Amino acid sequence: MSRHIRRRSPLQVRLLTAGAGVVAAVAAVATVAVASADEPGGQDAQQARTGADHAVFVQGNELDGNTIHVFERGQDGALSASGDFATGGKGGDQVDAPTDSLASQGSLVYDKKSGLLLAVNAGSGTVTSFQVDGQELTHRKVVDSGGDFPASITVYGKLAYVMNAGGEGSIQGFRITAEGLKPLRDSHRSLGLDNAKVPLFSSSPGQVAFTPGGRTLAVTTKSANTIEVFAIGRDGRPAHQAVVNDSAGGVPFAITFDKSGRMLVAEAEKSTVTTYKVRADASLKVVQEPLANGQDTLCWLERAGDFFYGGNTGNSTVTGYRTDRQGRLALTNDVGIATPPSAKSQGVIDLAVTQDERFLYVQNAVSGTVDGFRVGRNGSLAKVTTVTGLPAFAESGMEGIVAV
Repeated sequence: MSRHIRRRSPLQVRLLTAGAGVVAAVAAVATVAVASADEPGGQDAQQARTGADHAVFVQGNELDGNTIHVFERGQDGALSASGDFATGGKGGDQVDAPTDSLASQGSLVYDKKSGLLLAVNAGSGTVTSFQVDGQELTHRKVVDSGGDFPASITVYGKLAYVMNAGGEGSIQGFRITAEGLKPLRDSHRSLGLDNAKVPLFSSSPGQVAFTPGGRTLAVTTKSANTIEVFAIGRDGRPAHQAVVNDSAGGVPFAITFDKSGRMLVAEAEKSTVTTYKVRADASLKVVQEPLANGQDTLCWLERAGDFFYGGNTGNSTVTGYRTDRQGRLALTNDVGIATPPSAKSQGVIDLAVTQDERFLYVQNAVSGTVDGFRVGRNGSLAKVTTVTGLPAFAESGMEGIVAV
C-alpha cells in the first residue's frame, strides 16, 4: 500500500543528519569510566519480588494489530521472551516521525494498585486494559479514547487520563474499575492545537502526567512550547481551562518528578532539562534553568531514586543525571553519556525503570532492540541484557515500555 509523501520538518532534518553525532558520541565515550555493576544502596531486600513475577512489557505498536510483547525478567536483569498479547486495536504512526511513531512518553503504563496494564491504540482511537498476572495478560478490555490518536496515559488513585494527540488535542478522564476503564463524564478538555487526525510529530503533545498528590495534571505541547496544567477537582474532573505556562526550554516533551515533587521536563530542541515547582494555582516556577547534556534530541526522561536517565534519539545515547540534597540536577559525568552506544542500540527512544529502581530498560527503535542495564551506586549503567527481533522503526515501530 502506498503512503503519503512525508515532508520533513526542521526537527526531523536535525535527526536525519545526526549520524555524525553518533560517531562523536562513541568517541566521547572513551572518556567515560567503565560502568560499575554495583547496585544502588538503600534497597530493602525483603521487598524484592520473586523472579517469576518480574516482567518487562514492550508495546509493538504494529499498524495491523497492536501487540504487547512480554519478557520475564531474571534476578540479574536478563530478559527472556514470555509471550505476545494482542490489544484488540491498531498501532499508529505520526506524520514525519523520524524514529518514534507515537512521539510521546507514557504510551504504556502499569498501575500497581489495580494490577492493570494500560496501552494506547493510536491507529484505532482506543485504549486497552489488561489484568497482569506475572507474565500473563488477561481480561482484556477496550474503550474509546475520547479523541484522535491517543498517545499517552497517566494514573493517580482510581483515575486515569488519556492524552489524544490528533486534531485539536485533548485529555479524557476514566475511572479505574474491576471491569477496566470507564469514561468519566464531563472530563474531556481540549488542548486547542491545530493538527490533522494523525498529527505531525513535531507539533503533537508529548505527555500527560499527574503531579504527585494528584491535584493537577500537566501536558507538554511541543510546537506551542507550553506546559498546560489543569487543576483537578475533588470529583476527579479537570478545570475547564488550563493554566498555560511557557516552557523555559524549546520543544518540551517528557515529564517526570523528583522525590520532593518538583517537575522535571525534557526539552528536545537543545537536549535540556528544566526543573519547576508546581504552585497550588497550577502555575510553574523555574527553580533550575535548562541544563544541557551535550547530546542530540533529548525526548524521554525517567527517575531511578536520586538518578534520572534521558533518551537522546538524535545520536542514540542515554544521559545520566543526579540530584543533590537540595534537589539540584547535574550530569553523572562530564560528557553526558551514561552508557556507550552500540550497533544494536540505534534510535534510542522510550525508557523504563523497575519498581525497585535497580534496572533501567531502553527501547531502540531503529535496531528493534531493548537494552537492560543495572543501575550502579554512582548512577553508572552496566549492560546486562539485549533482546532483539522487536518491531523496528520503518513504516511504524514499537513505542512504550514498562518494567515491574
